[in-house]
Amino acid sequence: MKLQIFLLIFFLIGNLFAQDLVEWRGPNRSGIYADQNLLKSWPENGPTLLLELNDIGNGYSSPVVYKNTIYVTGRKDTLDVVSAYEMNGKKKWETAYGLAWARTYPETRCTPTIENNRIYLISGMGEVVCVEAASGKIMWTVDANKDYKGEPHRWGVAESPVVSDKAVFYVTGGEETTVVALDKTNGKLLWKTKSLGGARAYASSLIIEKAGLRLLLAQTANDLLAVNIYNGEIVWTYNLIQYHINQQGKGGNTNTPLYYNNEIFVTSGYDHAAVLLSLADDGRSVSLKWTNPDFDSHMGGAVKIGNHIFGSNWKNNSNGNWICVDWNTGKTMYDEHWFNKGPIISADGMLYCYEEKSGHLALVKPNPEKFEIISSFKISKGSGPHWAHPAIFDGKLFVRHGEYLAVYNLKN
Repeated sequence: MKLQIFLLIFFLIGNLFAQDLVEWRGPNRSGIYADQNLLKSWPENGPTLLLELNDIGNGYSSPVVYKNTIYVTGRKDTLDVVSAYEMNGKKKWETAYGLAWARTYPETRCTPTIENNRIYLISGMGEVVCVEAASGKIMWTVDANKDYKGEPHRWGVAESPVVSDKAVFYVTGGEETTVVALDKTNGKLLWKTKSLGGARAYASSLIIEKAGLRLLLAQTANDLLAVNIYNGEIVWTYNLIQYHINQQGKGGNTNTPLYYNNEIFVTSGYDHAAVLLSLADDGRSVSLKWTNPDFDSHMGGAVKIGNHIFGSNWKNNSNGNWICVDWNTGKTMYDEHWFNKGPIISADGMLYCYEEKSGHLALVKPNPEKFEIISSFKISKGSGPHWAHPAIFDGKLFVRHGEYLAVYNLKN
């Protein structure tokens, strides 16, 4: 009986710890949010609008909600800023945390990672920063790109940081190292990997577990790599550049991998074939299961529902379709046009598809036979491409367009 009580307490504490983390694309960075009992259809003009925020700073990052507070990043002048808002829209604080990317497409891309009342951020120029969630006070800053001689790709840093129990991780690229682990409490270096050479990518990383290993799945312009999060050992690498057949977008790996049942799905745009990799029983190598040239998500991510992967693909920088692929075989189930490509997330068994050109947002049934739209409406406010991934927290849908953020009620 004592053992059962101990295990119950341990389980409850573990759950509380897990719930204390909010990050890019929801739990496990899967794009699938845990909210249930959400609307299964919308009125013609969309769900009820609860809140609008303006002047949040220009960016393509997603908002997150932590302890009933909205946190969002954006670019103002030459700086990346993070802001906190009450649920009624009142601003609590705003903090500049680093330099925005200085060249083309300088808008902020980093979605805040928040755990244990600390916000972890990466600026467009590669500064890794920890901010106190309650006050906005900067707790520590490391110019990781400079200190570790990082090599950004053409459009700077687009990474949303991933954290472990002790560390926050940053993909440097470059000739000195490829990934560094910084102490979450003070930013001091815990370890750095050997260098694989070449530029970093745009994708955010993911932590997986296999055979007693905890592995950081990170991407450079050339490779997918698995790093032991405790000592920085590069356990294995897989060459991705071999699938980048065109010069346009070469090395532009853009999306966080999906991981399920010892298999890893990786996709990026520009006619780069998607791949599904099988992880060995000991976690120390991968082998190719299939490739699919149709599924090249530009930067909109993908979600796995049942035995199928849903997302959008790249025809050119201005156009793309919506696609479904069988997880087990790699077979394309459909490849259909609906306005344009864009981000995708899921909750309560439904897909949320946000096309990037004109801002149509659709509630879609995950039907592998066709792109089945149930309801849709248009985001008409804001400016620039609709590249920000929507997010769902507490039964509310958060949709960002440039400096504008709308919050909708997804409950009856």
